Amino acid sequence: MRTAVLISGGGSNMVALVDSMTGHHPATPALVLSNRPEAGGLARAAERGVPTAVVDHRDFAGREKFEDEIHARLTEARADLVCLAGFMRILTPRFVARWQGRMLNIHPSLLPLYPGLDTHARALASGDSHHGCTVHEVTSELDQGPILGQARLAVRAEDTPETLASRVLRLEHRLYPAVLARFAAGDRTPVEIEGD
Repeated sequence: MRTAVLISGGGSNMVALVDSMTGHHPATPALVLSNRPEAGGLARAAERGVPTAVVDHRDFAGREKFEDEIHARLTEARADLVCLAGFMRILTPRFVARWQGRMLNIHPSLLPLYPGLDTHARALASGDSHHGCTVHEVTSELDQGPILGQARLAVRAEDTPETLASRVLRLEHRLYPAVLARFAAGDRTPVEIEGD
């Protein structure tokens, strides 16, 4: 399955995904695309021999034209799957419908808890005993798609939003590649990972 990864920043989850797609893996990296030309992940993808593209959202008057250009680049790359990995643009239902059932996202909470932003601070403010991350299929409702995997860890008394974010990110780098491998092989059974 030819896999495109959409990023907006440093691309640490993209690196975890690309580095996992070796040997007999059912997916292969086809494209890394960013909406920000300065995104550090573009150089990291190029170092790994993955084609890159930039579709800067600031160059387009409306979201539909921006998304049409992304769709064109994905089509050019013959992408079968799309993985959102820190892509900081909310996609319209029109775009999502084009890739329905073929687009994954990773979110830094145990969905359905804490869709949206500031998940680590919200988990701490709620006094949660556990926190983690979720990979889900993308649907037109933000962070509401079918869950394909979750990784959990125990919240420590000394955790801050920053320490929790760092610990969860390490789990993301384990969970997303595991889900991609299973999903690309046609298996939607959720992956469960326990962290520390």
